Amino acid sequence: MLALCALSAALSLRTGVRPGAAPVALRSSQPRCQAVAEPPTKRATTPPSDAISSDEPLHVLIAGGGVGGLILANCLELSNAPVTYTVLEKYSGDKKFGGPIQLASNAMQAFRDIDADLFSEIEQRATWTGNRTNGIKDGIRDEWYAKFDLKSPAESRSMPFTCVVDRPDLQDILLKRCNHNVRNEAGVESYTTDASGGVVVTTSNGEEIHGDVLIGADGIWSNVRASMTNTPTRGPESGVAYSGYTVFAGELAYNKDSTSSDIGPDPACGYKVYIGPQQYFVITDIGRGNYQWYAFLARPADSTATEPKPEGTPKFLQDLFTGWSPEVFDILEATKEEEIEQRDLYDRPPSVFKPWTKGNVALLGDAIHAMMPNLGQGGCQALEDAVVLSEVLTTASKRSEISDALSGDYRNRRLTRSASVQGLSRFASDIIIRGFDTPCKVGFYDGKFLFENVNYAGIVTRLLQPILPIFFSVQFAFLYEGYRNEWSAKDLKYLAIPAFGVAVLFLFSFVVGGEVALGGLALESLLGVEAAEGVSLWFAEQSEAITQVIDSIGGGGVGL
Repeated sequence: MLALCALSAALSLRTGVRPGAAPVALRSSQPRCQAVAEPPTKRATTPPSDAISSDEPLHVLIAGGGVGGLILANCLELSNAPVTYTVLEKYSGDKKFGGPIQLASNAMQAFRDIDADLFSEIEQRATWTGNRTNGIKDGIRDEWYAKFDLKSPAESRSMPFTCVVDRPDLQDILLKRCNHNVRNEAGVESYTTDASGGVVVTTSNGEEIHGDVLIGADGIWSNVRASMTNTPTRGPESGVAYSGYTVFAGELAYNKDSTSSDIGPDPACGYKVYIGPQQYFVITDIGRGNYQWYAFLARPADSTATEPKPEGTPKFLQDLFTGWSPEVFDILEATKEEEIEQRDLYDRPPSVFKPWTKGNVALLGDAIHAMMPNLGQGGCQALEDAVVLSEVLTTASKRSEISDALSGDYRNRRLTRSASVQGLSRFASDIIIRGFDTPCKVGFYDGKFLFENVNYAGIVTRLLQPILPIFFSVQFAFLYEGYRNEWSAKDLKYLAIPAFGVAVLFLFSFVVGGEVALGGLALESLLGVEAAEGVSLWFAEQSEAITQVIDSIGGGGVGL
């Protein structure tokens, strides 16, 4: 929860053998789904019969050629089911986009289940981070705050380790099997349904394309979702909300010779999260001597344009992180202006009472559950969507079954898990940036009595320190075990996750305010706007008095 801030971490081309681990014994993979004919683009004069067959296969339109859409296409390509598909992508085939993406153990295991060869190709381009040291450091004191074990939960379940892969590399691998059914510069603008229940999409080039099913895998600014819900693609009514956070991301070749300090990277670590007041910093290995870092800051929207950086972005960030760990300052000093990008972070509240499907149309990935990057699960959850969708679509025997299968089986299997990950991702952002502080220190250290940062946030941050490793193990078990999206009674044990989350939210609500803390639970999506505002107001009324009392005891910050 609080720790998987690797974000959608990273890679370059890297060895396919996991360091320190025996080669994975791949399961023999039989095709799960396979397109049976050249997909049609125009509806025949007479609608197809209700029965799905090799003569009249189910035709699936996939809006979006990102990771989620291409994984679904691969599942359909690899099956023996009477299904055809067309991927409708708005960009040209020459355009590759996106940086490194984290593939956690649940995602890598899902790839292995889909197809052994597909998994092997991804494995060969992976940089493994889950079998190394990962954790949170005190950004000011440069001390470990909490380490978390990604290796043991994966090994105990015979799952691959967490890794990072360059997104263009992953796209190339996925396109190998489905490129013949991808249409570029043909993004979906809107859709209508016909009398038989089929779908007619209008593309960006004005073409109309017919299909039996439409899957909206077109990202957070989804045209399919907008058409389904009759809402704008962007703006307040779209359901997309600015998170309150902006992120600076840098990617560079980094070693001990990069700066005059001789600090350099730590090859034993997969990634480190540095926490401190009102901001945090992440450094992660992305392979072949390259590293990526992220600086998360609480800022108003569009601060890229409104916050001046007269001496350039590297100097701007160095000033912001003055006094932090030398490791943070060193990698910032090694980064050039052109190696840094800034972007505002947007997400959606969990769609608990909002539609995932309508008729033969369903949403996938960011189109339905866009989430903050803190758990590194955005792409992983889109993959799980794609696998469940492929199972639903390829087991249907009649076209008339599709609508109920999408609204029932698909939504029911994915709603709770995706909403949990989505809520935890926002929770992590709110608490780490606005709640976490330098942990308090009271006592004798190296023969010297210290009374440092004894304020409410510092005390709570210190109290959580011995508890977090236990929570991490529960969290990873939840993420890893649940990848099949098949609920059973044994999953009740994971109620510890929301219980712990509520307790932490309550403690930190007095620091970050009720509105921010409750936002981590997406209370607005559950209670409605007015009720959520009422609860937030109550927290705000209590927090100021309690914080003032405790802070008056501490009397100051670090070093006092």
